Amino acid sequence: MARSSTASRPEAPPLTQIGRYELIGEIGQGGMGQVFRARDPLIERDVAIKTIPMHLDADARREFEARFLREAQSAGRLSHPNIVTIYDVGETDELVYIAMEYLPGKSLREILDTRRGLPLDLMLETAVQMADGLAYAHEHGVVHRDVKPSNVIVTADRGTIKLTDFSIAYLAAASDKTRAGMMLGSPRYMSPEQVKGEAVDGRSDIFSLGAVCHEMLTGRPAFDAEALPSLLFRIVNSPVPAPGELRANVPPELDRIILKCLAKNPQDRYATAGELAADLRKLQRQPASVPAPKARTHWGSLVLAAALLLLAGWGFYRMGWESHRAERAPAPAQLAAPAAASVAPPVASAPAGALPPPAPMLFTAPHKSSISVLSLPADSPYMRGINKKIAELEIKRSELLTKYTPLYPDVIAVEKQLKKLRADRDKYLREHGAAADPEGAQKN
Repeated sequence: MARSSTASRPEAPPLTQIGRYELIGEIGQGGMGQVFRARDPLIERDVAIKTIPMHLDADARREFEARFLREAQSAGRLSHPNIVTIYDVGETDELVYIAMEYLPGKSLREILDTRRGLPLDLMLETAVQMADGLAYAHEHGVVHRDVKPSNVIVTADRGTIKLTDFSIAYLAAASDKTRAGMMLGSPRYMSPEQVKGEAVDGRSDIFSLGAVCHEMLTGRPAFDAEALPSLLFRIVNSPVPAPGELRANVPPELDRIILKCLAKNPQDRYATAGELAADLRKLQRQPASVPAPKARTHWGSLVLAAALLLLAGWGFYRMGWESHRAERAPAPAQLAAPAAASVAPPVASAPAGALPPPAPMLFTAPHKSSISVLSLPADSPYMRGINKKIAELEIKRSELLTKYTPLYPDVIAVEKQLKKLRADRDKYLREHGAAADPEGAQKN
């Protein structure tokens, strides 16, 4: 029996070396290829190796190599604090690679994936450094073509921003031009002219930077869709909402800057990244230009304040009423004695000096004694002291109830004091009320 021709073949051994670089481990993998941390044995330093597979016929490969090497050499001449340094460019039978500066840190993509937008000052500082790096590259004739969060490294060195992958976008497009309908990388940050396949210049990078800034502020891509054709249509045709419509406290000037970057027509954008960086720096120096939050009516606070005023007013009213009654209360001999259990004297038979019943109050008292105050010695110092203390504690109780929960220890302590004072008052009234005016009772 013949063996099947589809028998599995042994997998290729993992890469341990690319060119002269000894691979230490894989850092990441994207749509273009793998990224390795490697060691350069000649100068004994760690580098980052980015690889891109090649899928070109012989003629196309020769044309690609000549153009790519020229552009890679241009990018390699860039020396700027906000641009990753390129050390070397090379190729093997299966791939081309770039050896560049190894940077410990996180990509802006990783940071944005863990939070919804950046603080305004951090967003501005990141945007300024990106614009500075792009301005330098454009002045030296190099267009990035693939500005996006995953190509921005936030280093551990005091948050310095480094732009990576210069010429990578061009390299990927050239190496895959034989695959119809294939678009590598993330198209969310492409400029309209890139989507339409037109020639690009530095203003294309400015559009992409505007899209990154928009996402840093709002926490969502400026352009997004479930299907690639819909996404590309939106980039070319649909206006993007201002960040201030999606996030509070975005300065109007920052809205203007970002929308200018995202203009569909390159002529309506900033002419240079340097101009963009200058406007961003002006905004950094004007923190007072950030609009204050809109005033909001805190109805809950107003209700609590009103309740506090009403309760405090009731407390003062109660205290004033007790004082007024104590001042006008006649001597015990003038007060009507408690009537016998079987006979209730009519109200008209009350002595001439007796107080009239108080007018109805607007508020119900928190506590009402079962003993009539009019028939008891309300002018005694003991009663005046208790009534005053009760009024003070009721005011304090009202204030605490509006500030704390009913279970708060201060509220419980006041409640206990009120309960004890009321019990003492009722006990005193019961003990002294019946014998307060024995002569008056005989007269009646």
